[in-house]
Amino acid sequence: MKFMKLGSKPDSFQTEGDNIRYVASELATDVVINVGDVKFYLHKFPLLSKSARLQKLVATTIDDNSDEIYIQDIPGGPAAFEICTKFCYGMVVTLNAYNVVAARCAAEYLEMYETVEKGNLIYKIEVFLNSSIFRSWKDSIIVLQTTRCLLPWSEELKVVSHCLDSIASRASIDTSMVEWSYTYNRKKLPSENGKDPNWNGVRKPLMVPSDWWVEDLCELHIDLYKRVIVTIKTKGRVSSNLIGEALNAYAMRRLPGLNKGVIQSSDIMKYRSLAETMIWLLPSEKGSVPCGLMLKLLRAAILLECGELERKDLLRRIGQQLDTASLADLLIQAPAEETCIYDVDIVQTLVEEFMRHEQSAQSFLPMENEFQEVRDPKFSSDASKILVAKLIDGYLAEISRDPNLPLSKFLGLAEMVSRFPRSTHDGIYRAIDMYLKEHPGISKSERKKLCRLMDCRKLSAEACMHAVQNERLPMRVVVQVLFFEQMRTTTSASGNSTAELPGSIRALLPAGSHGSSRSTTTNTEDDWDAVATAEDIKALKGELATLQLERRGSNASLNDGTKTDPEKTSAAKLKGLAMSKVFSRLWSNKERNGESSSSDTSESPGSGSVTADQTKSTPPRSWRHSVSN
Repeated sequence: MKFMKLGSKPDSFQTEGDNIRYVASELATDVVINVGDVKFYLHKFPLLSKSARLQKLVATTIDDNSDEIYIQDIPGGPAAFEICTKFCYGMVVTLNAYNVVAARCAAEYLEMYETVEKGNLIYKIEVFLNSSIFRSWKDSIIVLQTTRCLLPWSEELKVVSHCLDSIASRASIDTSMVEWSYTYNRKKLPSENGKDPNWNGVRKPLMVPSDWWVEDLCELHIDLYKRVIVTIKTKGRVSSNLIGEALNAYAMRRLPGLNKGVIQSSDIMKYRSLAETMIWLLPSEKGSVPCGLMLKLLRAAILLECGELERKDLLRRIGQQLDTASLADLLIQAPAEETCIYDVDIVQTLVEEFMRHEQSAQSFLPMENEFQEVRDPKFSSDASKILVAKLIDGYLAEISRDPNLPLSKFLGLAEMVSRFPRSTHDGIYRAIDMYLKEHPGISKSERKKLCRLMDCRKLSAEACMHAVQNERLPMRVVVQVLFFEQMRTTTSASGNSTAELPGSIRALLPAGSHGSSRSTTTNTEDDWDAVATAEDIKALKGELATLQLERRGSNASLNDGTKTDPEKTSAAKLKGLAMSKVFSRLWSNKERNGESSSSDTSESPGSGSVTADQTKSTPPRSWRHSVSN
């Protein structure tokens, strides 16, 4: 820390009690100056030789036949006045970053100009500030902090503006010109203090990171911090990403509980102002501020009841880069008056903003780029949508644990991303299964709406195995999963077209997935939308075990290079026959339980109803026909 010593005489100020200060001298004091609640017993001559204001005040007391002067509004109070008084007496005074601004303001108040005496206090302090303080990163920050309690004097004397310019200039210089000692908050590395066992005694030059100044500025009050950041932005030499890092560090330090989503403080107004200022300072460039920070600020803005404009601005910014958000940051608590645990409406708004931004970005693409290949998936719209779909799937699975979550909110959010590309539907399946588990009382039609959100063709093998044994799913969905899994296995093994299923199976598949949508069925819609019974699941498990054994055998045959093509084709057909047994057993079980009924749909041309005995003994004709081809 820089300092300056003035004067050469020893300090002879004495104290009597808490409120009396006097100069120990053989000469009797001839003036009493009251500064605040402190009385100073002093001599007129040394004071009047350097202070024009005291000259006027003493003249006034003579006219009034009084020997006391009252000064109540001097900046810096009794401490600053004492520094000025010691300078007048020629006593030793030490100025540093902590007291120099108070002394400067007090000297201005007392009018200690060069016109009164050459080499007066104002001149000496100005030299010290410009030659030492404003050239030091550390001292400039300390001085700037002290200016808050000396307003408006420090502002009018341009001490604040000089500090801002000094700090912003040093934060903007090339890191090769930065001395590492500037970052005085940083802990020393082992090699710097000699505690590194592998240190060879040769001190290598350290690479200074671009964000070396970020932590130091966290010491500033929000008002001063705002002005520093604005000044740094004005310089134009610091990237928006670095500004974002600085704001992130400051928010973590100054907003207690921000990481946990709980602002624990009785001073709501203080932290509301802080949050609103942080939002205002966010750079406008997309990606310059971590999405996690903006979501934390959004949570704080909701808790602190910040202004509507700030919240809307945050929602817009977050929506633009929702693909970079994390699930934990999206879990924002719902208002106290709501029964739900999490605020789903906020997330819906974020998805809407994301979709709006994507549409806007697509409409403004240059014509010459329309047919260019996008090599990096991060820059493609589909890549962003895939990430958002995965994020929302995870969010739905998490909020599904809430027993008070209405189905309408679940469906509303899920349907917003239903058209987004996904490599797999395992995430939405997990969310649906979790909702069914936590809400067992929903109706058949509601289960049907839920299950329509997923595409059984895009479930992984592990998800398929879980789904066919899931007692919470409607039988329709279980059969769909079985069929598409078999279709995928058969197609990949033999390379032939998919086997033709009877109309009763095709009726359960999504429209356009396999053959005609008009087909014969031996079960009512309610039967197939009903939850699979334990007996159904048990039958499926047994047949699936058999199917797996036969698959292993056929796979071994297919992988054997010595097998001929007819043998490989026969092995693939065995898989189809094994799968048909699963459907047949399922069919026979349902009909034995008296669940079959006349269909309310028309029959496909050339197809007829299948009796239980026929299903039990041999595969349906259409199935046998497709297998034998």
